[in-house]
Amino acid sequence: MKEAEKEEWKFTGLDDRLRGRDFLSLHDFTRAEIWYLLNLAKELKAGQKAGNPYPVLAGKSLGMIFTKASTRTRVSFEVGMYQLGGQALFLSAADIQLGRGEPIKDMARVLSRYLDGIMIRTFAHSDVVELARYASIPVINGLTDLLHPCQVLADLLTVIEHKGQTDGLQLTYIGDGNNMAHELMLGGAKAGMRVVICTPDAYRPDPEIVRLAMADARENGGTITLLSDPQRAATGADVLYTDVWASMGQEGEAAVRAKAFQGFQLNRELVGLARPEAIILHCLPAHRDEEITAEVLESPQAVVFDEAENRLHVQKAIMAAVM
Repeated sequence: MKEAEKEEWKFTGLDDRLRGRDFLSLHDFTRAEIWYLLNLAKELKAGQKAGNPYPVLAGKSLGMIFTKASTRTRVSFEVGMYQLGGQALFLSAADIQLGRGEPIKDMARVLSRYLDGIMIRTFAHSDVVELARYASIPVINGLTDLLHPCQVLADLLTVIEHKGQTDGLQLTYIGDGNNMAHELMLGGAKAGMRVVICTPDAYRPDPEIVRLAMADARENGGTITLLSDPQRAATGADVLYTDVWASMGQEGEAAVRAKAFQGFQLNRELVGLARPEAIILHCLPAHRDEEITAEVLESPQAVVFDEAENRLHVQKAIMAAVM
């Protein structure tokens, strides 16, 4: 790293603006607060790469609740806590069964006596909301069937690194109207982007999330557009994004979904309709030659591994800011 870059991202310390806050959705945060997290992530990333990690969470512990399996979420949160000087405790579905046995509200109050923060990756978003309601420590949404805020914060950081800005850029998502589509609308709206969500008509995003995102877009200079024509959606895009067609828990629908999503594959034809300098994102894991071709995923325009790395750094920023 060049000296100028080290100086640009010199760690300036934390303030208390987000201390104690839950991180459940980007909709809950102002544009300024999101930019604070992104700048903090940049500082922490630069420091780590320069060999100067910042142990700002020394002596603190994060409980990590998983009822959905994960590679990136577990590794990035666990390593992130280590790099920040704290420790992470893995709690699997066998250790904690949400809504079965001990009620969520009781578990939230017990864990609040032991830990400094909770990260949860689960199915029902309502479980995360209830956990946050009763916990007296910050709760971080690692993913639910409705939203995926940590991923989209990493996506925004990746866009800034490769494009230098977010305002006015067209981000086109092609695929299922799932948790990624939902959070991309919310995060893209806060970032002033022109977000295009392209899905088959039967797989459109949740209308309430669309309503919230449109309100956020009006406040921050962005737009939200829903389409069902992949060619039209990809035209002129600065960022192309896709995700698996059948998410975890939808394996039984895979064959039906594969048929419904024919024509929605991110391939050379669609990429050719975007701007020549467009970047390609995917939250991973990717099913090569299903929602995205292997050729596109391995192309120079695809920055999916930069994006995956940035999960580590934005999550460190979240934890450092709220814990």
